[in-house]
Amino acid sequence: MLRMDHFNFNVLDQEKSLKFYKDALDFEPKRTMEAEDGSFKLVFIGNDDAPFCIELTWLRDRTEPYDLGEGEIHLGIVSDHFEEMHARHKEMGIICFENEQLGVYFIEDPDGYWIEIIPAR
Repeated sequence: MLRMDHFNFNVLDQEKSLKFYKDALDFEPKRTMEAEDGSFKLVFIGNDDAPFCIELTWLRDRTEPYDLGEGEIHLGIVSDHFEEMHARHKEMGIICFENEQLGVYFIEDPDGYWIEIIPAR
């Protein structure tokens, strides 16, 4: 059997990213890994509803923003509370694109990664 475990986002400011994911999606750290020499730190975040996590990778020597290519890669998250989440994200000012025809919208994290919010159907 195979199952999805996690997806990696490299981040410049891990504390800022952790706050964003807590405030926007109620994601909390599930586990961490840190290099003995302090050169990197991994924080796996998620919730109790699914075993899948986002891995936030911080690299000590990285100072430049990451090249996200053409921005066509995104992570999709299904919400049982779509309207409530939409209102929260609108208030936070983090909605970067809405597709009313498909009934979904996207939020953007501090490093420019897009997360699609999908209503439970």
